[in-house]
Amino acid sequence: MNTKLHIGIKQSFFAAFLITFLIIIGVVGYMLIEEFTFIEALYMTIITVSTVGFEEVHNLSDAGMIFTVILITFSIGAFGYTLTTITRYIIDGVFRNYYKDNKVKKRINKLNNHVIVCGYGRVGKQAVHELLEHGVEVVIIDNDMEEIELIRAKDDMLYIHGDATADEIMESAQIGNAQALITTLPKDADNLFVVLSAKELNKKLKIISRASDEHSDKKLKRAGASNVIMPDRIGGQRMAKLVAQPDIVEFIENILIQNSSEVNLVEISCNILHESLLNKTIGSLGIRNKSGANIIGLKDQAQTYIFNPPADQKIKPTDKLFVLGNPLQINAFKNILKSGI
Repeated sequence: MNTKLHIGIKQSFFAAFLITFLIIIGVVGYMLIEEFTFIEALYMTIITVSTVGFEEVHNLSDAGMIFTVILITFSIGAFGYTLTTITRYIIDGVFRNYYKDNKVKKRINKLNNHVIVCGYGRVGKQAVHELLEHGVEVVIIDNDMEEIELIRAKDDMLYIHGDATADEIMESAQIGNAQALITTLPKDADNLFVVLSAKELNKKLKIISRASDEHSDKKLKRAGASNVIMPDRIGGQRMAKLVAQPDIVEFIENILIQNSSEVNLVEISCNILHESLLNKTIGSLGIRNKSGANIIGLKDQAQTYIFNPPADQKIKPTDKLFVLGNPLQINAFKNILKSGI
């Protein structure tokens, strides 16, 4: 529960307690001072506390009038506090946020094969944007309430406010059903802790971690990270290549980063391979002529990468193909694998 909501609930309970306490004091006071019946005392207390100005049940004694003045004075303060509290909740949107958070929580509980992103800083934002562009469901975990407020304002984003190093936060993100986790926290020690915890909760999870220190690379991999990315190193390499090989860099970026509708580089698993194509060679499939797409790489069961695989390369259900083409060509390629035609 976020801090603002927690404070709001405490203030609401206090306001309700204050009004109830005044009513009890009023009823008891009128019954003792004026010897009213319970109903008469309750009625007199309500019209006094609410300051509606109805006529008294009976004429009051001097003590009764003094008690009424005191009761009205405290009632004005109590009602003022209650009104201010309710108004602040409406302005701050506490109840609206509470409703939104519950709605998001229900959506997260139904997720499967999603990606968890820990940290919504510069690197985390870019990772989330890229995943959403590819239609991947993402759950963001961040401990910064200001970032959560920004995320909450967007209808299509799922989030959890909390410490990513805590197991209960990971479990609330349905880590057991997730396909991957990306941790982009600024401190390598925190990323290391996240990797250790995540691997313990889901041993099959693919984990990609950010690192700032070169010495953290091996530690994160030993802890269970599948890949470790160093943004500073990548940024430096990219700047150097823009000087040495600018056209190659721009060409690759057009394919991988800009997500052009004219050309895409996609990974296609051969587990959809039709039985009639089992152990057939790439050349015999005539992929280029039938679909217009190009197979530029292959990853086999031994995790070996084959770049620009030869025509006599046999494909198996355990292989993954890297295919270049426009969306129509990619879809035609997938149909060929599925149907065998």
